[in-house]
Amino acid sequence: MTAMLPPAIALLAEMSSLAGCDRAEGYACITARREHGASSVEIPQPQFAILLEGRKQVRTAHQTLDFVPGDILLITQRCRIDVVNTPDPGTGRYLSAIVPLCAEVLAAARTLWNEPPPAAGPSVARIALADHGTLLRQWRQSLQDGHYSQARLALAALVLTLCRQGHGNLLLPQAPSLGEQIRDRIAADPARDWQSRDVEEQFALSGATLRRRLAAERTSLRQLLTEARLAHGMTLLYTTDLPLKTVAARAGYRSAASFSKRFAEQYGLAPTDI
Repeated sequence: MTAMLPPAIALLAEMSSLAGCDRAEGYACITARREHGASSVEIPQPQFAILLEGRKQVRTAHQTLDFVPGDILLITQRCRIDVVNTPDPGTGRYLSAIVPLCAEVLAAARTLWNEPPPAAGPSVARIALADHGTLLRQWRQSLQDGHYSQARLALAALVLTLCRQGHGNLLLPQAPSLGEQIRDRIAADPARDWQSRDVEEQFALSGATLRRRLAAERTSLRQLLTEARLAHGMTLLYTTDLPLKTVAARAGYRSAASFSKRFAEQYGLAPTDI
């Protein structure tokens, strides 16, 4: 059927099939039935999101970008964004596929790069799905066939292409701050009963030094715990049908009410809005 469609629409239809792929490895499809926005969402690593249905608006401190189906939101380094997702008026659904660019993919791209250093480019950009259809088709087909090494190679080739187009941040390793390292450690096990001594032991720091260094970064262990847990909860809300109570527990909260209150304070919307 897709062969009878215009190329751009056929490509979008192929990418939309990611929502029903039996081998959804290394990416997530998020859906929503209501318009909603979230403030100060931390994106912890380079990634791209293919908009499949609906509309998206992304704001940073320096720019505002609007996305429609067939657009790709490219994030080249860790950053915070404000986002509004709007369902399609016809289908009543918002749908996008989010693809993290994992450490293995970025390391492979750095190894293969044998050209002068690329221009860093913006941290957030809008690019066209149709401009990268060949590599994304290779990636999708490799996933469908269960060939995950080939899928990563296709993504590494995509990274090289993007760098040649001015998105060199992808190849420039960003040394994470102490706070970012701690947040990532918490994010790997958000339901754990994290205590200051756990972090002190893992990073070989005294309590006073830990507090001082985090204060210099304008954050605290409590804030990092909250951000990591709520981000995990947001991912579960978008990508699963788990009850709110279960989402709260997996995000490290003892009650759905406490989770919902903190979530609304952090993002400016209730979990039930997603």
